[in-house]
Amino acid sequence: MTMKSRPLTLTERRKAATQLDIARAAAELFTERGPDDTTAEEIALRAGIALRTFYRYFRSKQDAVAPLLAGGADRWRAALAATEPGTALPTALERSIAASLIAGDTADEEGLRWTRGLLRASERDPALRAVWYRVNQESEDRLREVLADLAGPGADPLELRLVAAAATDAIRVALETWAETDAPAHGDEGPARLAVRCLRELTGGMRLLASPEAAAPEK
Repeated sequence: MTMKSRPLTLTERRKAATQLDIARAAAELFTERGPDDTTAEEIALRAGIALRTFYRYFRSKQDAVAPLLAGGADRWRAALAATEPGTALPTALERSIAASLIAGDTADEEGLRWTRGLLRASERDPALRAVWYRVNQESEDRLREVLADLAGPGADPLELRLVAAAATDAIRVALETWAETDAPAHGDEGPARLAVRCLRELTGGMRLLASPEAAAPEK
C-alpha cells in the first residue's frame, strides 16, 4: 500500500499559494495576449512579485501555468483514493472522473475556464503544449499508485499501467475536445460526459476493469 501524504507545513502551503497566484497571473495574460506576447516580467508584475521570485518557482513563463493545469488531476486522484471499500474499480474511476470535471462551484468553473483558455493558447505554442503533456504524464505516474491500492496486491502491473494511461488520456482528450468548442461545462457536450465516454471506449477490453460477469468464461 502507498503511504498517505503527510500534511503540508506552513512554509509549503505558502509556497503552493504563491505558485498558484503566479499561475493565475500567467493564465490571465496568456488568455488575453497569447504566450508569445507575454513576458515573465509581466507575469511577475501582475502576480505582485519580483522577477527573481518568479524564477525561484518556475523555469519559464509557460511552466508557470502547470499548477493550474495539474489542479484538476490532483483533486481527481484524491477523490479516487477516497473510494469506499468494495466499490468496483470501473465505477470508482467513472464517478471520480465525472466529479472532477463537473463545475460544482465557482472555483471549479474558474479552473475549467482557465484550462480551456490555456489549451486554446497551447495550439500556437509548443512549449505550453509540452507543459500540458508533462502534467498529464506526471498525473499518470501518480495514478498508478492509487490504482495499485484499489486493485489489491494481485493486480497485474501491466494492466495497472494500461488503466492509468487510458484514464489519464480519457480526461486529456475530453478536455482538449471540449476546449475546441464553446460548449458549456455541463451537459452532454461537457468535459465530464466526454471523459466517461472516452474512458469506456479506451478500456472496453481490459480485464482489470471487466465486471465479474464479463470476466467469467462462457459455459
